[in-house]
Amino acid sequence: MEQAGRSNQATVDLRPGSGERARGREPGLGALERAQLRKTPGFYRRSWNRFRKNHLALGSLMVIALIGLFVLSAGLISRYVTGFSYSENHLADKLSPTMTNGYVLGSDGNGRDILTRLAYGGRVSLMIAFLSTFATLVLGGGVGLVSGYFGGWVDSLLMRLVDVLLAIPGLALLILITTLYRPGPVGLAFVLAGVSWPGIARIIRGEVLSLRRREYIEAARVVGAPAWRILTRHLLPNIMPLIVIYAAIAIPVLIVDEAALSYLGVGVQVPTPSWGNMLGEATQFLRAYPAKVIIPGAMIYLTSLALYLVGNGIRDAFDPRLGD
Repeated sequence: MEQAGRSNQATVDLRPGSGERARGREPGLGALERAQLRKTPGFYRRSWNRFRKNHLALGSLMVIALIGLFVLSAGLISRYVTGFSYSENHLADKLSPTMTNGYVLGSDGNGRDILTRLAYGGRVSLMIAFLSTFATLVLGGGVGLVSGYFGGWVDSLLMRLVDVLLAIPGLALLILITTLYRPGPVGLAFVLAGVSWPGIARIIRGEVLSLRRREYIEAARVVGAPAWRILTRHLLPNIMPLIVIYAAIAIPVLIVDEAALSYLGVGVQVPTPSWGNMLGEATQFLRAYPAKVIIPGAMIYLTSLALYLVGNGIRDAFDPRLGD
């Protein structure tokens, strides 16, 4: 009996990893290996470390932050710097040069302060770009997820709709819709999203097709997880880096699209300012007052370029083929 007790005690004591598990440690790993596991950064931390090393993208992010601060301070600029509202006009002071008659950047052809309108116009232009990007991702991402996951007739139907929309020239469709309905800034954002979503839908569908046969997706199906749970808890987190990359690259494109529509007179309507309609109004004075064109044009160019460089930086940071 005593020998059997000793044998049982030895069996209990010698089970592999029993002491490690009792102390909350992973069996078979030494202290050095456990420390290395704790210090291993996750995917997003590694991506941020790569992004920080991209000085061009980091500098562009700072430029975007400054532009964002400028447009968010439009009310303060109007009250404490210029003293003019964005719609206030003084025809006696029209086309004033910079730093004259109280106009820091001069006045436009209707005697309105350019600095005030530049700040408020940037707020409108960026709001349209960000809202349309969000709506594009929701609509296009949802269609891509559903199409790629369910396949069959659902996939065929949705992708034929995508093919039809992609076959129509986007700018021509935008001009047609905005000419017929003349939407406000929020409506224009959704019009832009309605034309832009097929591209991201096709990209997301392709990624979902490559993920839906993975073992963890099959395991979720086997245990009876509903489709909505698989889509939102398993597939969506795995395509989130792709969505972030697309968003960062889509925003500058949509800024230019809004500027083009407003420049043509079918986008944001006066007196509501946007960088596009400021540019459109100033082109008639290009020869005599080129600064009136250069100022809003430079803001469109600088913002789009900075966002594009940040988008490239995010794409490179999320690319798993790049090392630290």
